[in-house]
Amino acid sequence: MLPNLLTLSRIFAIPFIIGCFYIDGFWAHLVATVLFLIACVTDFLDGYFARQWKQVSAFGRFLDPVADKLLVSTILLMLSGIGIISDIHLIAATIILAREIIVSGLREFMSQMQLIIPVTRYAKWKTVMQMASVSCLLSSAMFPDITVLKNTGIVLLWLAVIMTVFTGARYLRFGIVRISDKV
Repeated sequence: MLPNLLTLSRIFAIPFIIGCFYIDGFWAHLVATVLFLIACVTDFLDGYFARQWKQVSAFGRFLDPVADKLLVSTILLMLSGIGIISDIHLIAATIILAREIIVSGLREFMSQMQLIIPVTRYAKWKTVMQMASVSCLLSSAMFPDITVLKNTGIVLLWLAVIMTVFTGARYLRFGIVRISDKV
Protein backbone atom coordinates (compact mmCIF):
# COMPACT_ATOMS: atom_id res chain seq x y z
CA MET A 1 0.00 0.00 0.00
CA LEU A 2 2.64 2.59 1.03
CA PRO A 3 4.87 1.83 -1.99
CA ASN A 4 2.01 2.58 -4.40
CA LEU A 5 1.14 5.74 -2.48
CA LEU A 6 4.74 6.91 -2.79
CA THR A 7 4.62 6.24 -6.52
CA LEU A 8 1.35 8.13 -6.87
CA SER A 9 2.81 11.02 -4.88
CA ARG A 10 5.39 11.49 -7.66
CA ILE A 11 2.61 11.96 -10.17
CA PHE A 12 0.63 14.29 -7.90
CA ALA A 13 3.75 16.40 -7.25
CA ILE A 14 4.12 17.34 -10.92
CA PRO A 15 1.54 20.15 -11.12
CA PHE A 16 2.82 21.63 -7.85
CA ILE A 17 6.41 21.60 -9.10
CA ILE A 18 5.41 23.31 -12.31
CA GLY A 19 3.09 25.75 -10.57
CA CYS A 20 5.78 26.79 -8.10
CA PHE A 21 8.31 27.18 -10.86
CA TYR A 22 6.11 29.60 -12.78
CA ILE A 23 5.78 31.81 -9.71
CA ASP A 24 8.61 34.27 -9.97
CA GLY A 25 11.11 34.32 -7.15
CA PHE A 26 13.74 32.39 -5.29
CA TRP A 27 11.43 30.80 -2.72
CA ALA A 28 8.97 29.46 -5.27
CA HIS A 29 11.83 27.96 -7.28
CA LEU A 30 13.27 26.50 -4.08
CA VAL A 31 9.94 24.84 -3.27
CA ALA A 32 9.74 23.45 -6.83
CA THR A 33 13.26 22.05 -6.59
CA VAL A 34 12.69 20.54 -3.14
CA LEU A 35 9.42 18.95 -4.30
CA PHE A 36 11.26 17.47 -7.28
CA LEU A 37 14.03 16.11 -5.04
CA ILE A 38 11.46 14.59 -2.67
CA ALA A 39 9.73 13.00 -5.67
CA CYS A 40 13.09 11.55 -6.74
CA VAL A 41 13.63 10.06 -3.28
CA THR A 42 10.19 8.41 -3.44
CA ASP A 43 11.38 6.61 -6.58
CA PHE A 44 13.95 4.80 -4.46
CA LEU A 45 11.70 4.35 -1.42
CA ASP A 46 8.69 2.86 -3.22
CA GLY A 47 10.75 0.01 -4.66
CA TYR A 48 12.69 -0.49 -1.47
CA PHE A 49 9.57 -0.76 0.69
CA ALA A 50 7.77 -2.93 -1.85
CA ARG A 51 10.62 -5.44 -1.83
CA GLN A 52 11.24 -5.29 1.94
CA TRP A 53 7.59 -5.68 2.85
CA LYS A 54 6.88 -8.11 0.00
CA GLN A 55 4.26 -5.74 -1.42
CA VAL A 56 5.40 -5.91 -5.04
CA SER A 57 2.27 -5.69 -7.18
CA ALA A 58 1.38 -5.63 -10.86
CA PHE A 59 -0.07 -2.15 -10.36
CA GLY A 60 3.20 -0.95 -8.80
CA ARG A 61 5.31 -2.51 -11.55
CA PHE A 62 3.16 -0.67 -14.09
CA LEU A 63 2.89 2.64 -12.26
CA ASP A 64 6.50 3.12 -11.12
CA PRO A 65 8.06 3.62 -14.58
CA VAL A 66 5.05 5.68 -15.67
CA ALA A 67 5.53 8.01 -12.69
CA ASP A 68 9.25 8.35 -13.47
CA LYS A 69 8.60 9.10 -17.13
CA LEU A 70 5.87 11.64 -16.33
CA LEU A 71 7.99 13.40 -13.74
CA VAL A 72 11.16 13.69 -15.81
CA SER A 73 9.44 14.32 -19.16
CA THR A 74 7.14 17.02 -17.82
CA ILE A 75 9.94 18.88 -16.09
CA LEU A 76 12.18 18.59 -19.17
CA LEU A 77 9.39 20.16 -21.21
CA MET A 78 8.98 22.93 -18.66
CA LEU A 79 12.73 23.61 -18.56
CA SER A 80 12.74 23.76 -22.36
CA GLY A 81 9.72 26.05 -22.42
CA ILE A 82 11.33 28.59 -20.11
CA GLY A 83 14.70 28.46 -21.87
CA ILE A 84 16.84 26.71 -19.27
CA ILE A 85 17.26 23.93 -21.81
CA SER A 86 17.79 25.63 -25.15
CA ASP A 87 19.61 25.57 -28.46
CA ILE A 88 21.34 22.27 -29.27
CA HIS A 89 20.47 20.91 -25.81
CA LEU A 90 16.84 20.68 -26.92
CA ILE A 91 18.01 17.70 -28.98
CA ALA A 92 18.98 15.93 -25.75
CA ALA A 93 15.57 16.56 -24.20
CA THR A 94 13.87 15.41 -27.42
CA ILE A 95 15.88 12.18 -27.53
CA ILE A 96 14.92 11.42 -23.92
CA LEU A 97 11.24 12.10 -24.60
CA ALA A 98 11.26 10.05 -27.81
CA ARG A 99 12.90 7.06 -26.12
CA GLU A 100 10.37 7.13 -23.30
CA ILE A 101 7.47 7.13 -25.77
CA ILE A 102 9.01 4.36 -27.90
CA VAL A 103 9.77 2.09 -24.94
CA SER A 104 6.32 2.70 -23.44
CA GLY A 105 4.72 1.78 -26.76
CA LEU A 106 6.88 -1.33 -27.01
CA ARG A 107 5.91 -2.36 -23.47
CA GLU A 108 2.23 -1.89 -24.31
CA PHE A 109 2.51 -3.89 -27.53
CA MET A 110 4.43 -6.68 -25.84
CA SER A 111 1.98 -6.86 -22.94
CA GLN A 112 -0.79 -7.58 -25.45
CA MET A 113 1.30 -10.57 -26.55
CA GLN A 114 1.73 -11.66 -22.90
CA LEU A 115 5.40 -10.64 -23.00
CA ILE A 116 7.17 -8.53 -20.39
CA ILE A 117 10.25 -6.35 -20.74
CA PRO A 118 12.11 -6.54 -17.43
CA VAL A 119 13.54 -3.30 -16.08
CA THR A 120 17.33 -3.43 -16.16
CA ARG A 121 19.89 -1.96 -13.80
CA TYR A 122 21.02 0.26 -16.69
CA ALA A 123 17.51 1.70 -17.00
CA LYS A 124 17.51 2.50 -13.30
CA TRP A 125 20.84 4.32 -13.70
CA LYS A 126 19.40 6.15 -16.70
CA THR A 127 16.55 7.40 -14.52
CA VAL A 128 18.98 8.48 -11.80
CA MET A 129 21.08 10.36 -14.38
CA GLN A 130 17.99 12.09 -15.77
CA MET A 131 16.81 13.07 -12.30
CA ALA A 132 20.27 14.38 -11.34
CA SER A 133 20.38 16.47 -14.51
CA VAL A 134 16.92 17.91 -13.93
CA SER A 135 17.79 18.65 -10.28
CA CYS A 136 20.83 20.69 -11.33
CA LEU A 137 18.88 22.50 -14.04
CA LEU A 138 16.03 23.35 -11.64
CA SER A 139 18.58 24.59 -9.10
CA SER A 140 20.26 26.75 -11.72
CA ALA A 141 17.11 28.88 -11.96
CA MET A 142 17.50 29.82 -8.28
CA PHE A 143 21.16 30.68 -8.70
CA PRO A 144 21.58 31.98 -12.28
CA ASP A 145 24.99 33.49 -11.43
CA ILE A 146 26.37 30.07 -10.45
CA THR A 147 26.88 28.76 -13.97
CA VAL A 148 28.41 25.52 -12.73
CA LEU A 149 24.91 24.32 -11.75
CA LYS A 150 23.49 24.77 -15.24
CA ASN A 151 26.66 23.46 -16.90
CA THR A 152 26.63 20.38 -14.67
CA GLY A 153 22.95 19.87 -15.47
CA ILE A 154 23.66 20.07 -19.21
CA VAL A 155 26.58 17.63 -18.98
CA LEU A 156 24.42 15.22 -16.97
CA LEU A 157 21.62 15.69 -19.51
CA TRP A 158 23.92 14.54 -22.32
CA LEU A 159 25.22 11.64 -20.20
CA ALA A 160 21.57 10.73 -19.58
CA VAL A 161 21.05 10.77 -23.36
CA ILE A 162 23.85 8.23 -23.78
CA MET A 163 22.22 5.98 -21.16
CA THR A 164 18.81 6.66 -22.69
CA VAL A 165 19.90 5.59 -26.18
CA PHE A 166 21.81 2.59 -24.80
CA THR A 167 18.89 1.29 -22.74
CA GLY A 168 16.37 2.10 -25.47
CA ALA A 169 18.40 0.08 -28.00
CA ARG A 170 18.64 -2.84 -25.55
CA TYR A 171 14.87 -2.80 -24.98
CA LEU A 172 14.17 -2.62 -28.71
CA ARG A 173 16.53 -5.52 -29.44
CA PHE A 174 14.99 -7.55 -26.59
CA GLY A 175 11.49 -6.73 -27.81
CA ILE A 176 12.19 -7.57 -31.43
CA VAL A 177 13.71 -10.93 -30.49
CA ARG A 178 10.76 -11.82 -28.19
CA ILE A 179 8.17 -10.69 -30.71
CA SER A 180 9.80 -12.63 -33.55
CA ASP A 181 9.99 -15.75 -31.34
CA LYS A 182 6.28 -15.42 -30.54
CA VAL A 183 5.12 -14.81 -34.12
